[in-house]
Amino acid sequence: MEDDMMFLKWWLKVVLILLIVMVFGVKIFVLLWWKPRKIEEHFAKQGIRGPPYCFFIGNAKELVSLMVEASSKPMPFSHNILPRVLSFYHHWKKIYGPTFLVWFGPTVRLTVAEPDLIREIFSSKAEFYEKNEAHPLIKQLEGDGLLSLKGEKWALHRKIITPTFHMENLKLLIPNATTSIVTMLEKWLDMSNSDEVEIEVSQWYQNLTEETVTRTAFGSSYEDGKHIFQLQAQQMVLASEAFQKVTIPGYRFLPTKRNRESWRLEREIKKSLMRVIERRRENWDKEGMQNGPKDLLGLMIQASTKESVNSSPATAPAITARDIAEECKSFFFAGEQTTSNLLTWTTVLLAMHPQWQVIARDEVLKVCGPRDIPTKDDVSKLKTLTMILNESLRLYPPIVASIRRAKADVQLGGCKVPRGTELLIPILAVHHDQAIWGNDANEFNPSRFSDGVARAAKHPVSFIPFGIGVRTCIGQNLAMLQAKLTLAIILQRFSFRLSPKYQHAPTVLMLLYPQYGAPIIFKSLSSNSSIKEDQGL
Repeated sequence: MEDDMMFLKWWLKVVLILLIVMVFGVKIFVLLWWKPRKIEEHFAKQGIRGPPYCFFIGNAKELVSLMVEASSKPMPFSHNILPRVLSFYHHWKKIYGPTFLVWFGPTVRLTVAEPDLIREIFSSKAEFYEKNEAHPLIKQLEGDGLLSLKGEKWALHRKIITPTFHMENLKLLIPNATTSIVTMLEKWLDMSNSDEVEIEVSQWYQNLTEETVTRTAFGSSYEDGKHIFQLQAQQMVLASEAFQKVTIPGYRFLPTKRNRESWRLEREIKKSLMRVIERRRENWDKEGMQNGPKDLLGLMIQASTKESVNSSPATAPAITARDIAEECKSFFFAGEQTTSNLLTWTTVLLAMHPQWQVIARDEVLKVCGPRDIPTKDDVSKLKTLTMILNESLRLYPPIVASIRRAKADVQLGGCKVPRGTELLIPILAVHHDQAIWGNDANEFNPSRFSDGVARAAKHPVSFIPFGIGVRTCIGQNLAMLQAKLTLAIILQRFSFRLSPKYQHAPTVLMLLYPQYGAPIIFKSLSSNSSIKEDQGL
């Protein structure tokens, strides 16, 4: 009898284990095979297809193969960079059209490149879509701030931070920003024994942008903020290395040398941020916002102080110290990278197209004089430089694609999109579309923006380097101001051309960057009369 009971218990355990395995197996089958097949059928009925789904890996094999082949060698000096940068989109668009399905593992993405549909996703029907979760390595860098927040919390943070990025407030940063630019250029001159010097501009622009971003974020706590952002810059280098090497799932959790250093930096960044926040809070009654620029840290602390006074003891504050810390991290990640990339590519473009360099310099000299530092009033008068920056953002946008997720079953144009479907908007493809921009879409032609952004193309929603709708990049004014100031002062003092070492190889690693750097030869301008001779015109 006792043996029978033991056998029965054993048999029940076996049955239970088998049931668990079966349930788990069914879930795996549904998730990795049945559901993808049903999604393919759903879209096929609507005339939308794509490369066929492969169990578990999706289209990963083809994606990697296309990317590796495209980035294996530099490309000719051409702005037709879509085949290299978004090789999978360029390849499959020719087969399936501009709207097709692509599988990143078992996750499906529907490519959307028509301006009318993009406007629906980002603007007119934005309530039906949300940002998807960023890659864990990017999430670590960008923090839990405006870049990733959703719903009411995002709206609250956006409202609090917006005054920092009003143009009138940003113009108060000009004296410090121009001092940093002039200091950088003086260092360039010190590096040369003649009137020429070769500079790899991308790293210099990163360091320069860090100065402005730090002042914008931390204001009177600039020195403390500088140390924190230096730590975060180290973190970004480690993340970039990991992006290029990590292919094993879960690798970021292993105690490797790189991961241990990343964890140490993360702890130090958090500890330092909290220390700065608490110190600023303690001195808030004495300091307040004063009469200087409204910095991000000050505005966040001001909001949290008001709420703590007005809220009841039982109510948790809407703005916590952690929120403030995460917002500072987000701003550094987005602001520093976007602006430095814009400066790098614009410098490369002006080196490639010396005729536009001359036109831009003539404008700067007319507005600002040969040596006078640009003022806040001068900045708004630099129309040609604005056109050049816009054309740079069109041809080489920092973010080459954006992703949204359908929050519910939704009608997009004439297509029924199921809840949970991810939508991939290939910004770079839209910016280079000849049907929208004309036959010269792959050429550098700043004059297309002479009547403003809205009239530059055949559709008003064709130029989206900073996004559109309510989630338009809050820092675009800062990026444009920094870029205008930097280029104006450079144009006053130097002519420049591509170094023979330069290799044209736009590549995506979080953002669009030059794979082999951007070495530029700068020549000091001793007199205005020699400028056109320097350019070979």
